Amino acid sequence: MNRETILQEALRSIGDDSRIRHWRRVSGGDINDAYRVQSDKQTYFIKMQRFPPAGFFAAEQVGLELIKQANAIRVPGVFGTGEADGYGWLVLEWVEGTETAQTAEQLGRGLARLHHCRGPAFGLDRNTYIGMLPQRNGWYGRWLDYYRDVRLVPQMKRAAANGLLSAKRQTRFERLLERLDQWIPNDCFPSLLHGDLWGGNWLPGPGGVPYLIDPSVFYGHYELEIAFTELFGGFPPQFYASYQELMPLSSEYHERKPLYQLFYLLVHLNLFGEAYGTAVDRVLERYAGE
Repeated sequence: MNRETILQEALRSIGDDSRIRHWRRVSGGDINDAYRVQSDKQTYFIKMQRFPPAGFFAAEQVGLELIKQANAIRVPGVFGTGEADGYGWLVLEWVEGTETAQTAEQLGRGLARLHHCRGPAFGLDRNTYIGMLPQRNGWYGRWLDYYRDVRLVPQMKRAAANGLLSAKRQTRFERLLERLDQWIPNDCFPSLLHGDLWGGNWLPGPGGVPYLIDPSVFYGHYELEIAFTELFGGFPPQFYASYQELMPLSSEYHERKPLYQLFYLLVHLNLFGEAYGTAVDRVLERYAGE
């Protein structure tokens, strides 16, 4: 199949049998091919990948639908997933707009409202992905257990398998895990989190209204999400001010922020290699010592 034929098949899979009037490739990250596709009915955003991992696009669909059900902040509408000829896809609403002076404040308030949505426990009832890395899940009664055993330890094991965990790094890591209860709380509640919220995973829609995209959802401590927004920048002061009007951060947040950023640094270490090793080591040295 050529590319237009596959795109046409993706539209048929969601019940749009009209002809494609125009399509073009657009930027969509490093993982997927992405397209703006205009049919006789409407305009779509289609993400496509050759031989995607099992459940890859289905997990994203579930995440977008969970956020939509929270009625806290907008996400693109989901039309469906499918596969043919070795390609998998996700068909979404096309969202386009320009930021306004109110967009950052709306994003902060919307995220705070999302974090007010509580789950039955920490985790999720299905596995997901963080980037291309599979993310095991399950339900946990204690946040410390979930963060240690489901988030940090699997990334540590993956780093070791990838030859990215030196003896010194591993010793510090093991020491940190033993001390983790000094900083990670167990009196927090499970908030619905986007799970992968950096500056490239939201966009302005019509009227500048913010939309979240590319989630890796689960229920966790909301400070983890805020810590990641601060790791690589991309969020203006108005975002944090409006967020804290509805969801104030605790006085301990700044002390444990690097520990929450550690998970995402490990993910980047495993995805992109030793370029992130120094940042990982700084966190380990601060909390685990020499």
